[in-house]
Amino acid sequence: MEPNTIYQHAGGWDALYRLSDVFYHLCLQDPLLQPLFGHEQPGHVEKFTAFTAETFGGPDRFSKEMGGFRHLIEAHRGFNITEEQRQRFVELYLQAADQAQLSADEPFRNALKSHVDFGSHVATQNSHARTDAELHPLREVPKWQW
Repeated sequence: MEPNTIYQHAGGWDALYRLSDVFYHLCLQDPLLQPLFGHEQPGHVEKFTAFTAETFGGPDRFSKEMGGFRHLIEAHRGFNITEEQRQRFVELYLQAADQAQLSADEPFRNALKSHVDFGSHVATQNSHARTDAELHPLREVPKWQW
């Protein structure tokens, strides 16, 4: 029998939507991250959920319906994310996992942490890229495994 995907283990779409919603609102309220997020944007939680779901083995709506990874690259360009902001992003994501009452088992939390840490490094690099050659080489939604 094939092991559960991280998506299934997390609780599927509803659980990841809850995580994304809590996380997004924490970022909007955080003085360090708020300048990157601006004001509440309709559809942001849905897109973040779709990206996370696809990464963790769920439906591929982000790639097929929401602009895919190219959209994500363009969304971060020009933001010049600092290391302090990147670390705060990771911290709030893990805090949101607690607040959204996602599983606290160690393998799952390790997967969450490695996922958001990697993604925050990619976003930071892309936020500073002046040319396509300076972008992180990742060009598609990564598939996260246990």
